[in-house]
Amino acid sequence: MATAPAPTTAAPAPAAAVAAVPSASVPRGQVDLVDFIDWTGVECLNQDPAHGIANALKQGYREDEGLHLASDSDEQLLIYIPFMQVIKLHSALFKGPEEEGPKTVKLFSNKEHMGFSNVNDFPPSDSVDLSSSHLLESKPVTLKYVKFQNVRSLTMFIEDNQSGADITKIQKIALYGTTVDTTNMKDLKKIEEH
Repeated sequence: MATAPAPTTAAPAPAAAVAAVPSASVPRGQVDLVDFIDWTGVECLNQDPAHGIANALKQGYREDEGLHLASDSDEQLLIYIPFMQVIKLHSALFKGPEEEGPKTVKLFSNKEHMGFSNVNDFPPSDSVDLSSSHLLESKPVTLKYVKFQNVRSLTMFIEDNQSGADITKIQKIALYGTTVDTTNMKDLKKIEEH
């Protein structure tokens, strides 16, 4: 019996190592929300016109290693993403170069018409401090899920980058979560008891 506990305690270690592998993909129970973005309303302030937001956010573009979003006059970016339906946001993935990749990202749920002049007037729904390993290994960052239960739009303020360089570069932004199912009560059928 003394030998049985040793394999059981050793078993979680490989399980933890295996669990680290799926973190580079879509988190369990969540979907990539790219199909729910209202592209007509997406905006990015301070983007380099030659390296726009579509490079990091759109399917296909964000998988191309040669494309990226870059800031223009300084390291800050302000990204506004409206959705076609209400979503619950679970996590976000940011991929970028080790030096110029984003570091401090503040996320605001349902805050429209924000600019660099008033972005610090509002408390963020969540703030993440990305490490270079997040950027290089494509690790999604789990957000404060309770703060993102009824999201119609998301504003991301990229405050700085890993090295303090003048230009921030982002190769990929992916948002993971679920859609909020709206139930029409008239469509529900009465359950009969037997």
